[in-house]
Amino acid sequence: MLELLRIRDLALIEDAEIEFSPGMNVLTGETGAGKSFILRAIDFLTGHKMRPDMVRPGKKQAFVEALFINPDGEESIVRRVLSAETGRSRVYVNDKLSSQNIIRDMGASMILHTSQHAQQKLLQPAYQCVVLDTFLQDTSLPLSKDKILNSLRELLSKKAALQDRSASLLEKKDFLEFQRTEIEKVSPYPGEEDELLKKKTALRQQEEAGQCIQNAMDIMRGVPDLNGGVSALGSEMEKVCELFPEYEKDRETVVEFKHFLDELAGKLRAQPLDFDSEESIDDIEERLYELSKLKRKLGRTLDQIVDMQKEIEDNLNFLDSCAIELAQLERKEKELVEQLAAALEKLYEARKIAAKKLTARIVFELKGLGFSEHVQVKFEFQPHELYPGLDEMRGRLMWIPNPGQSAQPLDKIASGGELSRFLLAIAGLQGEADKPTLIFDEVDSGIGGHTLNRVGDKMQELAARQQLVVITHWPQLARLADRHFLIHKGVVNKETFTTCRQLGAAEVKKELSRMAGVE
Repeated sequence: MLELLRIRDLALIEDAEIEFSPGMNVLTGETGAGKSFILRAIDFLTGHKMRPDMVRPGKKQAFVEALFINPDGEESIVRRVLSAETGRSRVYVNDKLSSQNIIRDMGASMILHTSQHAQQKLLQPAYQCVVLDTFLQDTSLPLSKDKILNSLRELLSKKAALQDRSASLLEKKDFLEFQRTEIEKVSPYPGEEDELLKKKTALRQQEEAGQCIQNAMDIMRGVPDLNGGVSALGSEMEKVCELFPEYEKDRETVVEFKHFLDELAGKLRAQPLDFDSEESIDDIEERLYELSKLKRKLGRTLDQIVDMQKEIEDNLNFLDSCAIELAQLERKEKELVEQLAAALEKLYEARKIAAKKLTARIVFELKGLGFSEHVQVKFEFQPHELYPGLDEMRGRLMWIPNPGQSAQPLDKIASGGELSRFLLAIAGLQGEADKPTLIFDEVDSGIGGHTLNRVGDKMQELAARQQLVVITHWPQLARLADRHFLIHKGVVNKETFTTCRQLGAAEVKKELSRMAGVE
């Protein structure tokens, strides 16, 4: 049961607090006063989306909070905050941050919302089948069927992808094998080209260094002999120093230079000129040429060719294994089809049993809502192909309002008022088990006279069983309320506000008079 609803800064509502009662709660007011905002706030709390422009102009966020009490008496406080800037919302359940999925699941058991939009849904065969499934003795049957069907669809998607890839690769198989052969002839490996270029550079540098050493040794052994010349210079400097002692330091320098040349000559003679290398520059040049030809032939860089080699191998291996994998998928497909066929048969039998019981109850409810004593309702099962040769039998709601007429779908002959009563009858039956709060948003549209009284009687019957929140423009229904709320729109200081307040007995009488057009 929805006990308390608090709304702040939502649309035209600045701050509203509504304390609902058990039984029938009625919301009335002029057209456009903002009654729908109340219901949208409840929908928002139960997981529906809301646009950020629903936040009251000038405010940063809208705030909706409610107190629910389940049949066991346990209380749950649900709060949701909508940001005007980002359009995102935060959800809290009992003051703990929660998720939309949780409140959506909670809302499914706490709130059953019917509206004029729901009337249009009722005309859709798919929705009619969903309604039928809610009355199955075993409500897990549709879920079991959907689980098998989803597995089958995933398998078929995988199978189709394999077949498409296989067909595409078969067209290119000869070319792939040609590419593989060309790559295998050269057998490149990752980074080989850079490695060869580095080796080539190193060998060239070694050759240049060797030539420089040879040149230096030639110079030292040349004509005239450098060492011999420096020795002769040293002898002459000794004689010079005998005559001119001030040249002693210069003589010592010549002697030191002679020693330096002797050491340098020893080092150069000891330096090996044949460098240890398994490859020559010619070998490297030849390998680089092979790699270059392969790159031109395949139109890719060497790294791309190395990657392509693995891809080609994977593709060719796939073609070899594809037939085996497809055979395995086909065996699994056959198993799933057999499981689906069994599930569909079981579901169909369950739907036929549920349809017989449900239509009998709908007819009973419709008669109580002013339909002819001769009204008939049935589900006509129509095939819907899920897999070649495998159909799901889905129930479509058909009715015969008067004797002598053939059964026709609701959208062919049902008026707005008839649809409203159909929706009321089905909603009442759907809410029997969990007894959620039933919300009727102008579901009495298109109804009048004695029929409206019948609808009122039905709503009172439902209100004795569970809580109702009803938006109506009919005083005949509003007068039945256990609690009556007036929605009013007004302007204060050039700002528009929607307010909601509970009416006392005298105010209820005045509002009923307004609704009836009596001043």
